[in-house]
Amino acid sequence: MRTVNPRLNAVVVDLSEEALAAAHAADKQRAKGGELGLLHGVPITIKENVDYEGRPNFNGVPANKDLIAPSDAPVVRNLRKAGAIVLGLTNTPEFSFRGFTDNPLHGLTLNPWDPDITCGGSSGGAGSAVAAGIGTIAHGNDIGGSLRWPAHCNGVATIKPTQGRIPAFNGSATAERPMLAHLMSAQGPLARHVADVRLALEAMSQRDPRDPWWVPAPLIGPKPKGPIKVALAKIPEDMDVDPSVAAALRQAADHLERSGYRVSEVEVPDINGVWQTWCDIITNETVVMQEAGMLKVTSEDFHKAWGGMKAKADVLDLKAWMQATAARNGHIRAWQLFFEEYPVVLAPTTVKPTPGPRDDTVSSERVREIFWGEIRFISAINVLGLPGAVVPVALHDGKPIGVQLIAGRYREDLALDAAAAIEKRAGVLTHRLWENMA
Repeated sequence: MRTVNPRLNAVVVDLSEEALAAAHAADKQRAKGGELGLLHGVPITIKENVDYEGRPNFNGVPANKDLIAPSDAPVVRNLRKAGAIVLGLTNTPEFSFRGFTDNPLHGLTLNPWDPDITCGGSSGGAGSAVAAGIGTIAHGNDIGGSLRWPAHCNGVATIKPTQGRIPAFNGSATAERPMLAHLMSAQGPLARHVADVRLALEAMSQRDPRDPWWVPAPLIGPKPKGPIKVALAKIPEDMDVDPSVAAALRQAADHLERSGYRVSEVEVPDINGVWQTWCDIITNETVVMQEAGMLKVTSEDFHKAWGGMKAKADVLDLKAWMQATAARNGHIRAWQLFFEEYPVVLAPTTVKPTPGPRDDTVSSERVREIFWGEIRFISAINVLGLPGAVVPVALHDGKPIGVQLIAGRYREDLALDAAAAIEKRAGVLTHRLWENMA
């Protein structure tokens, strides 16, 4: 962290002294021969948008200086209970609303592969940190791609769990989150290895009574009758696919075939309608519940990015918003039925090369282009509440390309199994990054 972070600005709160004290305590615990936690002594980072006891929950906004966490958020508590040691807190954009990690409080976070491409967002600090070797596991969260997009950009693995898998709550918050924002958001881990993602998921997903939506679902479900059929998602005709992305998808499909899966290119249920439902619901809910307050305390860059995001949404009155939330049920049902035949979907994270570090401030049109035209398959999955893993597959011009593995509700195991099969053949790309950084 001390070597690489000054260049990256990924970790924005240095907790080295606390970490060393916790490490000495962990050594003493081990020496006593007591039972050790699942992540005993493992160094991790926490995204600076969840409560960390005694510290302000800035969430990228200087005006949040007085939001002091009265206790650890459930995900932090679970990681510490498992024995993990927090090295520091990672950067996030203002209110964690952008897909690019920059804010007036801490500044821009860079991608360790190339400073001319984004590290993603909103868990961009987490993705940049773990790719560069800071910690073994990075905590992040995802309401429209904020785990999977940084994983793709930084060449690491992640899982956006099913809604309700990992408990969430911030005691510092001045109000409860609105319903659909809560139902489409998920906490999760980023790591260099799929096995570490799986281990972190187990530690993070322990019960916390402060989250009424937490579900005690098993982490491993019944094995589908083999060979497992994978749907390689057909990409809508209006999405202009870069040849490097098409090649990575074919390579991932080949890795799965060689691992015993059966891959067929098929059309997934109404990906365009699913994405529009996500955009309409989250945008209208935000406009009513949060927009005025956010715009008062945020930068011009935030205003530009938010304006571009909401421009693709339909303005809904109360009846239309209720109809949109009802339509969500139909989309989830269609996908659940689809998983009966194809337990795993292989899809792109983005169909274009990774953009620059501030591309969402170029224009509203550029923002719409990114979210609708490039990362449609990421954001759409949030409205369904489905688990989605990302694993890196290849490098193009020295920059990582990942793919997304989507599975049915509470079947993170199937998504991670497929991701691990790809990783076994593609290798861990961060090893190449470290060779270049040395």
